[in-house]
Amino acid sequence: MAPGVPYDAARVEALLAAKSGAVRPDGARDWALSQGDVEVAPLHDKGQVVALELRVPLLDHPDLIREVLAEAAALARKAKVRLFDPQLGQALAAADTERVVEQYTRTEQYARTAPRMEITPGLAEAMDAAARYEPKGPGMSLPTKLILFGVGGFAILYFVMTSLLRQLNGE
Repeated sequence: MAPGVPYDAARVEALLAAKSGAVRPDGARDWALSQGDVEVAPLHDKGQVVALELRVPLLDHPDLIREVLAEAAALARKAKVRLFDPQLGQALAAADTERVVEQYTRTEQYARTAPRMEITPGLAEAMDAAARYEPKGPGMSLPTKLILFGVGGFAILYFVMTSLLRQLNGE
């Protein structure tokens, strides 16, 4: 339960296997609770499972989140791991249930009432045009590009040096 201790996925998976629900082919598990279903997915970091993530659907149903917290806290105690809320940025205890429910309710209300974000105006047309773009001909060869780059560089250098010499001469 201490920070920095390696996560024992086997112990948690064994406890989850005893719960109702099914493992999906993608490695996630559907955990069936009395108030609804919750998705339990492995959280990977550098190819290693470092935690399990509880994904609760955003519904106007605070009893579901209360049940998830109670069950997850009991599971965490049995597995001797921490139950961590990334939105609150802390490990959870039984006293934090209402804070999590309040945060969940705010998030759900925002998701329900906020206007849907559409794609940026003009972006869809630009993406379609880019997808339809076909270059005409092979373009410039590499030696031609290098010569033009060199000529342009020397022209800029000439104008900058001319300007600096005029300033030094007081012109």
